[in-house]
Amino acid sequence: MASTFGTLFRISTWGESHGGGVGVVIDGCPPRLTLSEEDIQPDLDRRRPGQSDIVTPRKEADTCKILSGVFRGVTLGTPISIMVPNTDARPEAYTEMETHFRPSHADFTYQSKYGVRNWEGGGRSSARETIGRVAAAAVAKKILRALFPDIEILAWVSRIHDIESRVDANSVTLDAIESNAVRCPDQAAAEAMIARIKKIRSEGNSVGGLIDAAVRGMPVGLGEPVFDRLEADLGKAMLSLPATKGFEVGSGFAGTLLTGAEHNDPFEIRDGRVHTKTNHSGGVQGGISNGEPLTFRVAFKPTATISKAQSTVTVEGSESTLSARGRHDPCVLPRAVVMVEAMTALVLVDHALRQRAQDCLPR
Repeated sequence: MASTFGTLFRISTWGESHGGGVGVVIDGCPPRLTLSEEDIQPDLDRRRPGQSDIVTPRKEADTCKILSGVFRGVTLGTPISIMVPNTDARPEAYTEMETHFRPSHADFTYQSKYGVRNWEGGGRSSARETIGRVAAAAVAKKILRALFPDIEILAWVSRIHDIESRVDANSVTLDAIESNAVRCPDQAAAEAMIARIKKIRSEGNSVGGLIDAAVRGMPVGLGEPVFDRLEADLGKAMLSLPATKGFEVGSGFAGTLLTGAEHNDPFEIRDGRVHTKTNHSGGVQGGISNGEPLTFRVAFKPTATISKAQSTVTVEGSESTLSARGRHDPCVLPRAVVMVEAMTALVLVDHALRQRAQDCLPR
């Protein structure tokens, strides 16, 4: 169950970073949805390694194959299995990690929990696991667009290290996000971010930062009080991603500096509908979406695997040092943008299906 996410739209990811492949099984997809590999591949292309000189140079096409659950171009309502083969695995580059624990990585905790671990490139703890999430989210996005034609899920890099960007969540576009390798729509900030990542990489080091997200065209009513609040499920989804260390919705921690009179979002009638004049709530009130843009932020730590020599211990319990080899992202954020979008889609489609199942009687 630890690899399964969702209530009605359930996904189970599988595979290790240097095994035969990775993938996902989707259970709960409605029948009669048109679906092909061409619907899934674009998001996998945005997530894949080797797409620029500021990410890992591992060369993977990440070409997906639908193995089940689709017949003559439409979903059957049965489990959908999607696989992506690993074609550029190089386990020989990770031999030191068989005996040495990487600082701040999952090596020590996996070994302690299970008594065994796949040390080839991180195994199950590698970000390569997120391929299954991104593939499943492409299906989720098709369902969401069928239910809510105006919905738009966008994420972008808002900060790298100490370099901040200025982006309007109400007007940012996918084209602006995809216009540069770092996926920051503020072009001046993006240039500085790219230069910083290249400099850090040349030093054998890594950096982290922030990803902001906005969902426009949100329906009212998604979210299940009390424990499955929309922001609670989003927080779980985002913090399940590798390298995440923080999550905040709407005003987040900055809201603690405001008074109630400053922070409250007054209601008004606009275009014949109830709206709020401000959006400090981030589109969620009482754990339920209110129709305003859903806005949140995710913090990512610096990549744990670096080539600088670091103090560590061995599996046998001896103190040692480790300079990691292999191919790693000096900054995970440019590729994590797609992962944040994916987890957002998975949470929203699950809550949309739950709402339709619950609210089925005429009003």
